[in-house]
Amino acid sequence: MYDISTRKRALALVAQGRSLNSVSRETGVSRAAIRSWQQRLEPLPRMAPADPGPPAEERAYSYLLGLYLGDGCISAHPRSGYYLRIACADAWPGLMEKCREAITSVRPGIGVYLLQKEGYTMVTSYSRYWPNLFPQHGPGKKHERRIALEPWQRTIVDAHPWEFVRGLIHSDGCRITNWTTRMVAGERKRYEYPRYFFTNVSADIRLLFTDTLSKLGVEWTECARKGTPFNISIARKASVALMDAHVGPKY
Repeated sequence: MYDISTRKRALALVAQGRSLNSVSRETGVSRAAIRSWQQRLEPLPRMAPADPGPPAEERAYSYLLGLYLGDGCISAHPRSGYYLRIACADAWPGLMEKCREAITSVRPGIGVYLLQKEGYTMVTSYSRYWPNLFPQHGPGKKHERRIALEPWQRTIVDAHPWEFVRGLIHSDGCRITNWTTRMVAGERKRYEYPRYFFTNVSADIRLLFTDTLSKLGVEWTECARKGTPFNISIARKASVALMDAHVGPKY
């Protein structure tokens, strides 16, 4: 890099009618550099990319928001910007692909890469503006601070509630097969039935989940662990059928 005085001197010599070769020999500056300075004396400033604004695709954002609230985090880059990281268990490769698709739908053209950890993979993307899309970001763990949706997020979730529920289930939920036994005509028989669970230690996030379920007509119950609410269970046949139609198991 040359200072501005060197550039001005070289250009002044060229303006006198001197050849690029002679100016280069006198100043020690390459002809290519002098030629580029003739087009532009000052280097263009390095501008930070502008904030791209709202999510490009709201349906994908509602799903990604559910993934973030369940198993996601935002961490600051040492110099500038932020990483969005969504933890996906290695047992569910389809989930990793859905997560990648959601990120690139919300922010078209953004880079997404996979960072392998022990037993899980971090689907990761860098941007200066991830906290703008996920204002729930803050210091400490999500369950240790208040989690509430901004009005614009609420509008998106209300428009695409099943995508939000799917994101939460795909991150912190599961579909399992329960069983029980009953006496029928003096004989004990085994019965199996599907059931959805959502597990999150944040009361605020559980409330966002259950409020959305209730608006969708899905019946749910809260289960406690050692006296502390922890799990949301969906076991009634009609409600499970709704979940199967709109959410389904991870894969």
